[in-house]
Amino acid sequence: MRPSLQALRPWTRLIRFLGKDGKVYTGEPQSPLTWPKASANLKASAGDQTSLTAKVITGDIYSPSASSVTETVVPVAKLLSPLAYVPSIRCIGLNYAKHAEETKMPIPKNPILFMKPATSLQDPFKPVVIPTIAENNQADYECELAVVIGKKCKNVKEEYALDYVLGYTVGNDISTRKLQGNNLGSGQWCFSKSFDTFAPLGPCLVSKDLIKDPNQLRIKTRLNGKLMQDSSTSDMIFNVPRLIAFLSQSTTLMPGDVILTGTPEGVGFKRDPPIYLQHGDHVVCEIETIGELHNTIAYESKYSSE
Repeated sequence: MRPSLQALRPWTRLIRFLGKDGKVYTGEPQSPLTWPKASANLKASAGDQTSLTAKVITGDIYSPSASSVTETVVPVAKLLSPLAYVPSIRCIGLNYAKHAEETKMPIPKNPILFMKPATSLQDPFKPVVIPTIAENNQADYECELAVVIGKKCKNVKEEYALDYVLGYTVGNDISTRKLQGNNLGSGQWCFSKSFDTFAPLGPCLVSKDLIKDPNQLRIKTRLNGKLMQDSSTSDMIFNVPRLIAFLSQSTTLMPGDVILTGTPEGVGFKRDPPIYLQHGDHVVCEIETIGELHNTIAYESKYSSE
């Protein structure tokens, strides 16, 4: 059965941020015409300030009738992950046709699922910390469209799937390839992709009312300014409605659940020669209409002593 129709949400772009008064807020940025490039004015440093301001959002962001955008304007000091906590992070592997081609792996018949823990969540502009056991040339980037569930659901029909979406943001599925491989990780993906800070999300959450078709968005990654990934979400093997229908089979999806929908071609470990994330690297993942997700890379052995 199709969910009851809901009113449009009072916000179109939602950010979570630390105000210059030291308090954490949820708000709608006041620079919609320059967004997402407004985030580029921020540096990938925890202490930098920004000229960005936002109108404070109050109430339950998952309920259109119980939330509102107020006239209270607060200057933004730091952008945080749009979600303070996620019940689960479900990730889809090998979901872009050209990515499957570059890995020389067959097109999957059904979505490949793995999970990341909530502790892997990281804010925009904060460091992704590569653990000491993975500092041996194996850390990799994966720009991904992140789908945020807005309403409890189960056994969803594909044609109604987008009715349960709250919005979309940018994710980076940081991966350690040697631990993902057969020799060190026995071919499993969860451990190799689940370290603390390995799921940056941001810079904002864009309402589904603004993105009518999540499978028509340009998606890009830059590493130290060099373009590494440049594709479209239309290359997904299983589109967003199909993923929600598949994942909700006899399984309850909760408000705040995140689905990372896979990465396009251009990942580092399949380049010739391979390219791996190094200490001090700057990674920018960008998706059309949503914005840029900036993070630096910090090796644990060096980061802990700085």
